[in-house]
Amino acid sequence: MKNYSVIIPAHNEANFLEGLLQSLCKQSVQASEIVLVNDNSTDQTEALMERFAKEHKNIHYVNHPSTDQHLPGAKVIKAFSFGLKNLKQPFEVIVKLDADLILPNNYFEELLPVFENPKIGIAGGFCYEEKANGQWKRNHPMGHDHVRGAFKAYSKECFSAIGGLLPAMGWDTIDELLARFFDFETQTLAKLEVKHLRPLGAGYSAQVAQLQGAAFYSMRYGFLLSVLASLKNALSKKDTNAFFCLLKGYRKAKQQQHPFLVTVEQGKFIRNYRWSKIWGKNSR
Repeated sequence: MKNYSVIIPAHNEANFLEGLLQSLCKQSVQASEIVLVNDNSTDQTEALMERFAKEHKNIHYVNHPSTDQHLPGAKVIKAFSFGLKNLKQPFEVIVKLDADLILPNNYFEELLPVFENPKIGIAGGFCYEEKANGQWKRNHPMGHDHVRGAFKAYSKECFSAIGGLLPAMGWDTIDELLARFFDFETQTLAKLEVKHLRPLGAGYSAQVAQLQGAAFYSMRYGFLLSVLASLKNALSKKDTNAFFCLLKGYRKAKQQQHPFLVTVEQGKFIRNYRWSKIWGKNSR
């Protein structure tokens, strides 16, 4: 079975982090290394990290100098990349986890064998959230071939091919599109139920929607595909205003000539892949 390393960026996550770390320490297959990245926290996050690092040999933490400003996509990936630079052990699978998760005890025992297939580049379970009645319900609005950004695992080969993770809004879409460009596949495991303690989309705002729209431009979607993606997003959130905010973000990015995040060739592949999904055609 392949070895794996985990990186957990955390900014003011004292209310959630301990639960995640406890679930990691209970894993039936332990990580070679767990790097905790304290991303300029002002609560007890660092104290929690220090305690777990003292109690477990495979855990250590680093302090990432950053600001309090919340930059969707960019902030968490910059912290992740800082953790990546501080890995002490070689890895075959690299895992990015948000701090507000609870993993089943057999998560990696079930997940790692997937990577024995060299075509699998990205894998993960499914997200569950607790409802008012105390029941945990799956919340996975994207397709079943998409792994949520909160808990993504990458083979070393795929991670290297895509150039790591981009510190930008939409990073957890770009990574999968680039993985497919480099002929890797994504796999989700329905039997792996990941509890997400903070609801997905919490804190979603007009500003975030505009940044997401700008990401459509930077991924070279083109206008028509961006319109359809914006409509799908707004419908999933049942928020008409989101549609207009997304398109506003796209238009502003185009007017300001934001830098593209993918090459011309990659952009062509991405558009063809997206259209093939819309028309129900197979695409590699």
